[in-house]
Amino acid sequence: MARSLDALRGRWRALRGVAAVTISLICLAPSLATAQAYPNRPIRLLHGFAAGGAADTMARIVSDRLSKRLGQPVLVEAKPGAGGNLAADAVAKSAPDGYTIGLVTGAHAISGALYKQLAYSPTDSFDMLSTMVYYALVIAVRADHKAKTLADLIAMAKAKPDDLSYGSVGFGSTHHLAGELLNITAGTKMVHVPYRGDSLTVTSLLAGDVPVIVGTTVLLAGQIESGAIRGLAVTSPARTKLLPNVPSAQEAGVKGFDVRTWAGLLVPKGTPPDIVKRLNAEIQSMLADPATKTALETATGGEARSSTPEEMRSLISAEIDRWSKVINDAGIPRI
Repeated sequence: MARSLDALRGRWRALRGVAAVTISLICLAPSLATAQAYPNRPIRLLHGFAAGGAADTMARIVSDRLSKRLGQPVLVEAKPGAGGNLAADAVAKSAPDGYTIGLVTGAHAISGALYKQLAYSPTDSFDMLSTMVYYALVIAVRADHKAKTLADLIAMAKAKPDDLSYGSVGFGSTHHLAGELLNITAGTKMVHVPYRGDSLTVTSLLAGDVPVIVGTTVLLAGQIESGAIRGLAVTSPARTKLLPNVPSAQEAGVKGFDVRTWAGLLVPKGTPPDIVKRLNAEIQSMLADPATKTALETATGGEARSSTPEEMRSLISAEIDRWSKVINDAGIPRI
């Protein structure tokens, strides 16, 4: 009798083990099916800037390369407004299934520092995929300006506080805050003049409406090479390939000055980990391709560089902290 009971108990334990494994496989099956089937329809690549701009150009380069790698169309959709916030909000509220990818720039972190309240969290509402490219800005004047160097400009600004102004692509942009960081670092008080986009800043500079601008290197390179505009300094620690004859701000005497904006890709929070892993791997491979790397660097005048999702999240958190301090120190009112 005792042997029969022991045998029954053994069979029961074995059946329980089989049942547990079966339940685990059933629970895992949807995740495995999702990963194996993904993608089986077109993917949307959303960004928050005007068509034809740097972000739009990058998005179209990425969409072309990812489409070929994933075997599905990757369709670019521009949703401009509020410095990229409208698009970021749309991505955050999309289904976390891998079929909506957001392209964000350094403005994504600045929004986290500048806005009192956003409809989403720049970090917690997303699963990060990878960074793509880092690029510097350039501090420039018209060719006939008295300042021949950044040191000249700083001396002029110090001699007449609040008399000199600088233009940027808009309030709260990386360009704007780069100018404020220059004020803080160099001890100047140049007054910010916001414009609606890079092209208007260049037009206003050439027209003499504003004496200084902080602009995008790829947009200003042609004007600098032609001699119409003088590049005083790039905002990266070293010179850029695009403007090899323009010194860095640090070379020009502003020690510790470093402003590089960036672009990266993310998806809504809760996207299956296997899909995040797949997309990160495809982006890593895409950026290792020399032709893609050259295309992105030509479009931005920067350096193409991928990352892990964790590295991108750390970058955004650090940038929010950094720009929060600049905003506080410059006395910029939060929105």
